[in-house]
Amino acid sequence: QVQLVESGGGLVQAGGSLRLSCAASGRTFSWFGMGWFRQAPGKEREFVAAISASGDSSYYADSVKGRFTISRENTKNTVYLQMNSLKPDDTAVYYCARRNTGYATDYARDYMYWGQGTQVTVSS
Repeated sequence: QVQLVESGGGLVQAGGSLRLSCAASGRTFSWFGMGWFRQAPGKEREFVAAISASGDSSYYADSVKGRFTISRENTKNTVYLQMNSLKPDDTAVYYCARRNTGYATDYARDYMYWGQGTQVTVSS
């Protein structure tokens, strides 16, 4: 059974930074694409960023491009989301997710496994 555990969320002022981590169980982490999604109260879950299995390809939502960076350390079974220049609109529960292929996509239904989420709150 695959387990994904997010950490690093919290309360930060606008303009600040946070780094989220997602630790995955299993010995084949390096085979699979990973993604970050978020869901704000009363809104649909939305794509944030994704990275391919090798880390060679990454994709971002327009709303976070230039501010957020996704990366991974396959030796540590961990994917990260570095979030800079945070805005109140970034407030949401952030989820990491794993695909069953090496490619990264921005479509939530392509992801088979999900973490429990970590809360990010950005105050104005």
